[in-house]
Amino acid sequence: MITLYGIPNCSTVKKARLWLSEHQVDTCFHDFKKQGIDEATLKRWLERTDLAILINRKGTTWRALSEQDKACADNADTAIALIMEKPSLIKRPVLEYGTLLIVGFNENNYSQHLGQQHDGE
Repeated sequence: MITLYGIPNCSTVKKARLWLSEHQVDTCFHDFKKQGIDEATLKRWLERTDLAILINRKGTTWRALSEQDKACADNADTAIALIMEKPSLIKRPVLEYGTLLIVGFNENNYSQHLGQQHDGE
C-alpha cells in the first residue's frame, strides 16, 4: 500500500493527491498533524533520505524555532525528537511505497516511479 504523509490543507499535498487520483493510484493518507509521526517511521525514512531533505527549512515552523532547536535538526537523534514534537517541520508530502520514499511533490518524479506501474490498471 502506498502511504502519502502530509497535511490536507497544504497546497503541495493537494497537488500530489490530485496527481495520484488522476492516475488512479490508490493511497492511504496519513495526516501527521492529527495522527502524529512516530520514531520508527522517521528512522525508516532517514535510512532512505537525508535529514537535510526531510526537514523543510523554508517554512514558518522552521523560522519560529529557537537557534537551539535549529541546531538539533542537524543530528538525526535529536532531529527525530524535534520532528515528533513539531511534525510540520517535515517537507511535504512524503510518499512511501515499499522501499520507495519520495519527499516533496514533483510530477515528473511521481510519473517516473508511479505512473508506469499504475496507469491503465
